[in-house]
Amino acid sequence: MVKFSKELNAQLIPEWKEAFVNYWQLKKHIKRIRLSRKSKPYSSYGQTEGFSIFNPIRSVINTISSKFRINNQQSPVHQEMMSKVVVQLEEDEVDKDDDSDELLQLFTEEDEVRRFFERLDEELEKVNDFYKIKETEFCERGEALAKQLDILLQLKKIFGHRRRRQQQRNLSNQGISESLCSTPSSQNSDYSRESSTNGHESSSDTTTDELLATLQKNGILVSGSPTSQSKLAKGSGRPKMAMRVDVPALASARSMSVAMSGMWEDLLNNPRKDVTGDDIINRKKIQCAEKMIRGAFIEFYRGLRLLNTYRSLNMVAFTKILKKFDKVANQQTSADYLKQVRETHFITSHKVGTLMDEVETLFTQHFADNDRKMAMKLLKPQQQKDSHVITFFVGLFTGSFVCLFVLYAILAHFSGIFSRGGHADYMEIIYPVFSIFALMSVHLFMYGCNLVMWKATRINYNFIFEFSPKTSLKARDAFLICTSIMTAVIGSMVIHLVLKSKGFSPSQVDGLLGILMLTSIGLLFCPFNILYRPTRYFFLRVIRNIVCCPLYKVMLVDFFMADQLTSQILLLRHMETTACYFMASFRTQQYQACKSGKLYTQLAYLISFAPYYWRAMQCARRWFDKSDPDHLANLGKYVSAMVAAGARLTYAQQPTPLLMIIVLLTSIAATIYQLYWDFVKDWGLLNPNSKNPWLRDELILKKRCIYYISIAVNVVLRVVWVESVMRFNLGIFESRLLEFSLASLEVIRRGHWNFYRLVSYADTSLSMSTPNTIMHNKPCTKVPNDRLENEHLNNVGKFRAVKKVPLPFREIDSDG
Repeated sequence: MVKFSKELNAQLIPEWKEAFVNYWQLKKHIKRIRLSRKSKPYSSYGQTEGFSIFNPIRSVINTISSKFRINNQQSPVHQEMMSKVVVQLEEDEVDKDDDSDELLQLFTEEDEVRRFFERLDEELEKVNDFYKIKETEFCERGEALAKQLDILLQLKKIFGHRRRRQQQRNLSNQGISESLCSTPSSQNSDYSRESSTNGHESSSDTTTDELLATLQKNGILVSGSPTSQSKLAKGSGRPKMAMRVDVPALASARSMSVAMSGMWEDLLNNPRKDVTGDDIINRKKIQCAEKMIRGAFIEFYRGLRLLNTYRSLNMVAFTKILKKFDKVANQQTSADYLKQVRETHFITSHKVGTLMDEVETLFTQHFADNDRKMAMKLLKPQQQKDSHVITFFVGLFTGSFVCLFVLYAILAHFSGIFSRGGHADYMEIIYPVFSIFALMSVHLFMYGCNLVMWKATRINYNFIFEFSPKTSLKARDAFLICTSIMTAVIGSMVIHLVLKSKGFSPSQVDGLLGILMLTSIGLLFCPFNILYRPTRYFFLRVIRNIVCCPLYKVMLVDFFMADQLTSQILLLRHMETTACYFMASFRTQQYQACKSGKLYTQLAYLISFAPYYWRAMQCARRWFDKSDPDHLANLGKYVSAMVAAGARLTYAQQPTPLLMIIVLLTSIAATIYQLYWDFVKDWGLLNPNSKNPWLRDELILKKRCIYYISIAVNVVLRVVWVESVMRFNLGIFESRLLEFSLASLEVIRRGHWNFYRLVSYADTSLSMSTPNTIMHNKPCTKVPNDRLENEHLNNVGKFRAVKKVPLPFREIDSDG
């Protein structure tokens, strides 16, 4: 049977961990009570004739009890519990008629009981206050969503009237065109039909105007409508605060560029005079608003479920801990305290349950076509269960990869590929293709390790990165992808080597690698719902946002992925080499042409700079959006990395003493900059005033030595660029192997850095326990931060466990 402490730790909400009852601390108090009952201290009281040894102990107990009665912080139930326990303990001691040793034991046990109930009162008050705050926030959010839904229904009604009017107009125009070739009698009938159509049209116009007028009476102005423009012109009839219909043209707030955002705001704030009522509300905008409100209802319902889980887990925790107290103290006094717990607000209030029922009803009616089964499927998405089939294939592909790699090494050895003098063409053609897939697989393997460790340390990475729990990659999925890729690559290289030894032409043999590359690209863009399509398309969207970073709002997952690209510069350069070979030199087999031209040198600089440039542009965009000087400082880090990379690349082509000095100066400066940012900003370490020397006050990992070892490893892996200055005299195979090994170490460093970057969130936020409002009645726009630890700091410190879904209709100040 699983202990409740482990069950509680597995089920509690990570972002609300500090708000849960501290079950483990209460267990420590009960342990002290048990130890006090077992202890036998020596007596310090002597026995005199005519003097009862109970008198001094009773006087001490009475003094403490009087202080309890004066203290206003203690609850009546607490005082009642204490009095019962003290009386029972005294009766037990009198019945035993023991000496003063047992009386001192009585004093010690009574003191521990008092501390236990004091802590229990504090925990009960903390849980109750937190629940009240969250309940109020969810009630306000529910009212806002109900208002949003009401506006949406009214707008859909307006759009329905407009669509019917348009259909009637089309029928009328069709009748007029047919009447040109008809008889006079038919023309008369057409005239009467046109009159009837005009009557319906005017009726629809009247209905639409009435709905718009109703919206405006409720303080809702539709931007661009003729009535709103007339009111703006007159400057009267508008309330102080109005709800503006601000339906974005794009479905996702994260995909809105600066130009589109500015253009849309300009159209909303400065509507054109020639805009008609038909142009105000269209089908696309209504569908977008409906999608946003539906997503807001889903997240709102998820938050209600979390709050309901919070209430039930805390109630069970109080019940369990009081049962433990009864068992240890041999008392039956917990029933009265549990009665008091059941009378608190977080147990007696039924607002959360009522809100859940209302959300289920509204969602079923308006977003699921009265299909409750489908509605509950959307409101309560079931996470995919781990399949043992994936585990089987991970093991199968791992074993296949090992066997094929050993076979390839044996064949390459007997073919003389590893010899110092020969097969330079083979290394220049095959090595880039192999390194592309190998470095990608190493990165996926490290990501899988990150997922395992994040899950083990209770880091809610799905919520931080805004991944969908249904489609996000799990650790075994990442391991499956990397092992299958490497199995396919090594298998292709074995076949390539066998065909080459059989005497096939180089163009025929190398065509196999070209097919491998095209197949990989085809699978990445495959439109069918196979092979992790949501993940593949999400990855492509993130890459698009990174490349076009000045035009898109920078989300957390965007700059996290851009950081990964800064560790894959060698992969990007080998992609350039491979593309050049298969597009330009495949038939001639002149691979030297791809490395000797001026264009290749220029592209080498461009590719080496690109990841740092993208990351710097993201920092610039974040500074533009937030005006935080830390973003400019972070931008400087990537600029220094660009300068150092350019100096090293130039030195590799022109090894002169002057360039060597420039490389040393720029690389040392960039490395110090990066190390400072890693340890202080990203990991939150090197705090000289911490109780853990040069770490942080609160640590998730129990062993401090792990942090010190990680600091040393990060320093060593940050200075691998020294190899580019030393210029070892190696053969082509040894130089390529060394280059690949250093690139793999950089990928491993990045995976190691990723783990501590997210772990530092929870470490830093453990000391924050002040609940703050997580949902507001103003527009819920996503607020990304350039440093991930601040994002998790907000999640845990502000107890934010539910996403802020942007709403389509927002309040504006009429004076603004």
